[in-house]
Formats: sequence, C-alpha cells, structure tokens
Amino acid sequence: MSVTADQMELRESDIEKHYPAALALLQGFDHTPRVAKGREAAVEKSSGIGTRRRFRSTTPGLVTRSTVRAEGVQLLARIEGDEGVLVTPLQASVMNALRRALAISMAVAENYAEQIGLFDLKRANLQGGVSRGKEVQFSEMLTAEALISLYVFASASSFLLASHASEVSVDLSEVEEILTDNAPLALHGALWELDQDIGDYGSDDAKLVATVTAYAEALMEKVAARAGSVGRLEAFTSATWKVEADDFVINGFTPASKGKASKLTMTFKKPNEIVGNHIAKYQAMKLSKMLMAYDFERRLNPFAELGGFIFTFMGDGAPGTGKTILIQMMAGLINDYCQVAGYPFRYQNFSTENIDSYQGKSGQNAKAFINHVIDPSVIGFGTIDDIDQLAGKRGDRQSSAGQLEITAVLMESFAGANTVVRGNCTFGMFSNYPENVDDALRQRAGARFLVDGPQTRDDYIDILYLLMGKNHDIPLGEHDLFEAQAIQKAVAASFESHGKPHEEGLVKVFDAVQSQVGELDTIAKLGTYLKGIQEADERFTGRAIKNITDAVKVRAMDFELPDEWMEEPDLFLFKSYDEKKGMISELRQPITVEMVVQEINRYADSEFRYADKSDEVAIDGMVRDYERTEVAKKRYLESKG
Repeated sequence: MSVTADQMELRESDIEKHYPAALALLQGFDHTPRVAKGREAAVEKSSGIGTRRRFRSTTPGLVTRSTVRAEGVQLLARIEGDEGVLVTPLQASVMNALRRALAISMAVAENYAEQIGLFDLKRANLQGGVSRGKEVQFSEMLTAEALISLYVFASASSFLLASHASEVSVDLSEVEEILTDNAPLALHGALWELDQDIGDYGSDDAKLVATVTAYAEALMEKVAARAGSVGRLEAFTSATWKVEADDFVINGFTPASKGKASKLTMTFKKPNEIVGNHIAKYQAMKLSKMLMAYDFERRLNPFAELGGFIFTFMGDGAPGTGKTILIQMMAGLINDYCQVAGYPFRYQNFSTENIDSYQGKSGQNAKAFINHVIDPSVIGFGTIDDIDQLAGKRGDRQSSAGQLEITAVLMESFAGANTVVRGNCTFGMFSNYPENVDDALRQRAGARFLVDGPQTRDDYIDILYLLMGKNHDIPLGEHDLFEAQAIQKAVAASFESHGKPHEEGLVKVFDAVQSQVGELDTIAKLGTYLKGIQEADERFTGRAIKNITDAVKVRAMDFELPDEWMEEPDLFLFKSYDEKKGMISELRQPITVEMVVQEINRYADSEFRYADKSDEVAIDGMVRDYERTEVAKKRYLESKG
C-alpha cells in the first residue's frame, strides 16, 4: 500500500539515524520515578548502571535533580531473562519492535520540532537561556513534544507487534509515569514503567508480547486524554505520516493497528432460516453488503459519502422474536463476503461481563470495545446485546456507576464531537426493553430494526415447517411454502403499511395535522407534522429528524448490491474508490414523499412505543412504592398500638 496524497512519507533514513539512541535506551539508563511507585519484582531484576550519562532537562527555570540510583532500567536484559539462555525468536521480535518504535517516535518528534521552531529554542536554552518572553511558549512546546513522543512510541509498538499477538492477555495496573517535561524524560518514564510491567507479568513469550501491547494501548489512551488539554499540537494532529516499510500510518492521536481479524466461533444463520422480521432482515442484508464497499486505500466507504450508510442501529422486540438469529445471520454474511475478498473481519459483542465494580474500568472496557471494532484496517461489526442492562439510564437510581460509564462512552463514540464514520464498521444495539435505554443513547441509533418475529398465518406455518426438520412424514397441506418470505414482496408490503402510523398516540397527531394542512405532500406540510410530533413528545428532537433523514437516504439506496459483486471481487470490491462510487450512484433512486412519510412514521412509532412502555414501567414502579408505603404505615401503627 503506497503513500496517498494526504500523507507525508517518514523516510527510512530519518528513522534509522535514531537507531543508536534507541538501542542505548533499551540497553540501560537511570530513572527515579516521579509519579509511580516502584515494585519489588522490577527492582530485583534490574542491576545497577550508575555510570550512565544523565539527560539534562531543558525546561526553563527548572532545577534539575539527580536521577541516579543504584537500580537502573535495562529493558533488553529484562526481556532476555536468565543469563546464558539464548534469546527466543519472539523475544528478539519484541526487542527489534521496541527499538524501531523508539526510532520512529524520535523521528516524528524531530520533524515536529523543526516545523514549530522548537530546535531554535532548545539551542538558545543550552547556550544561556530562553528569553523571558518565550519561556511559556518553550515549556508548552516541550510538553507537546513529550506527548507526541509517547503516543507515537506506543502506537508503533502496538502496531509492530500485532502480528505476534495471541489469545493470551494480561490485566495491567494503570499507567502512571507519564512525564511531560521533555521528550527524552517522557520516554524514560514510559520505558521504566514498561520494564516494571514486564517484570511482573511477562513470565513467558506469549505474556511478554501481551504485556508490551497492553501497556502500549493503555499508554496511548492516557496520552490521548492528556493531549485534549494541551496546546501547540496542531502541527502534529493536522498532518499524517506514513512509514512505507511497515505500512504504518501516524494520524494524530488515532491508534494505528494492523488488519487482524478476530476468530469467530458463533453458529451462522442463512437469511432463509429467518421467518418474519422482513424489514430487519432486509436492512441487515443490505448493510452487510454496504460494508464491503469500504475502500481500504481511501479509508472511506462511498455509501458514507453519498449518504445512506447505517453506522448505528437498534433492534428491539419481545423475547424470542429473533434478535440473536438476526445477529448470527448478519455476522455470517459479512464473514463470508470478507473471506471471498480476503478482507480481515472483526466481530465483537459487548456483554454484561464488561461491567466492572472498579471505578473507571467499565468505561475502559467500553472504549476498548469501540476501538476494536472501528479499526479502519478491518471490516468491523460490534453488537451490544441487552443494552438496557449494560448502559445505565441517567437519573435512574438503580443504574450503577459502571453502567453510567458505559452510557457516557457509547454516547460519545456513536455521535460525539470526534466521531468519524468511515463506513468500515457498524454497531447494533439490541434490547427486549428499549424503553429502559437512556433516551439520548437510544436516539443515537440511526436506524430502527423492529424485530417482531413471525406475524401472519403463513409465517407460523413456515417457521413450524423449518424447525420440524425432515424426520417426519407429516404432509404440508395447502400452503405455498416460504412464499410469504419472498423478501422484496414482504419488504414492500411492510414499508407501505407505514404510510399511516401504528401507535395510537401518533395516529392522533397524524390525523390532526392532516385535517389542518391536508395531504402531506410538501416539505412545509411534512415539517408541520414533525412539529406536531414534537409537541406530543418533547423527546422528539433535532437528532430524531437527522435519524429520519438518514433513513430516507438509506431508502434512496433501496437496492441490494448484486450477489455476483460479492462472489467475484473483481466486479466491484477490488475496483477503485471512484469506480465503486460511480457504480453505486447509478443504482441510487430519487427520494419520494411516500418514502419520507413512511420513515417519519416508522421512527416516530418506535419512539411512541418506547415512551408508552417507559411510562407504564414508571407508573407500575410508583404504584409499588405507594403499596409499600401503605404496608409500612399499617405495620408501624400496629406496632405502636
């Protein structure tokens, strides 16, 4: 993969010239922790190297204190372990990856320093001091350079070791030794803490790799959070560098990772094994093919640019109506398409196991889940089953701190200021009780999949026949088997049924508006209808309008990419971004009034359905509270009497 027009190449010569300095750091240096506390295990395995040259702090006005101590950091010796034992290939890979990651970090920091004039200020500081008017500027630049060095080192380490990772994982303590006085001291602190972690957790080769990658990921997250409140970073965040030899891209504080697929163990289902749920099944099939239009070179999907890509959706319905089988169908389709195309596919489910009693851990788990799926080097599908149990409802006293942390992370990730929809992944939230999901989080679902299971007599005959299997000789009787499941016919009927609302509360609004303005056939009349819905339900906000218009754009893309395009990649998948965009544009349909009315009703029906259920749940809760109060009063009076 070559360097694109919006990327700058980080030359190999600029990286390799830092190899000696990187190797020297790995061989040994002195460091006394400032923030973190040392651990006994780390001290026992690190012999003294007190004669090493110390780095001089260049922060103006800072009195440099000695960092010499009896114990030093010798990361290569730590990785090698026992003396006299040959280094294993995996140990050597870790050593080389760390050296290269450090060299890349130094090269990027040097590039940044040249761009903003930091070199000149460093030289002035060494020669006699920075002028009084530039001390603050100098300090801010050093802090920014330190954070850049740490992040690039962590990102490169994680990226270079991705192919060596296994199923083994380690649970590290929180990253603490983040120093921002200057770049050399920052790397000292990071390598010191990594040395500690390897001593505690890296007992074998698999755990060594797991420890280094886990530390790198934790360091990236901590540094990225710190960078949000630091200035002088525009020269770094507005540029993109690429290391051609490693296919490694540095794009601000965005993690870079190799397209490694996750191993799937679920039982896949075919579309013909799902009875009913016509619109949900149809949209899931369309979305599965939409994902495959993603262009890895451009890192963008034409559907995301043209409109109509579903980044988040919510599937709701009663227990037993088919939510799990819908997930199995969609994951199976994407997995099969990716195998044909040779694309890495990553599926992950976020479950109740990710709620942790430790403060902040649930939020970290949620963020890790999001980052795992949105990785732009893979096709991703993330599911959150029973989201009403996982994500807390703000203001609900029964919601735990961990659940509220998850809610905050999901809201920020699905529609936050930094959310970027590339079109390589989608997230599905599923619930039996969507009325218990926080209103703001629920409205971040761009599409609604009503999973209502079999509905008609034909549906029930079809599902009975399907589940009975073939070990019987019971005649079918008068019935056209699976005729009702013909997807195009069933979907058309389902969409047409939304020409008028289904929920009683929405029907009243619809009839009232029509009696006032007549047929809803203009933008003005449609806007009047939307305002009427908002007056009936104040939760119907501008975000709801965006979700409706997004759904309308999906309807404009109301076509399935041909099966042969998925079966023969050269016909579509392997074409250039512009060619794929042109082929999709030719299939696009014009937006009609009927589409808009149907999508308003579909979305508003779901909101009224949730609101009615939510109100009933709240009323039931209040009734129970009143009943308890009455019983308590009665007992109290009896005890006094």
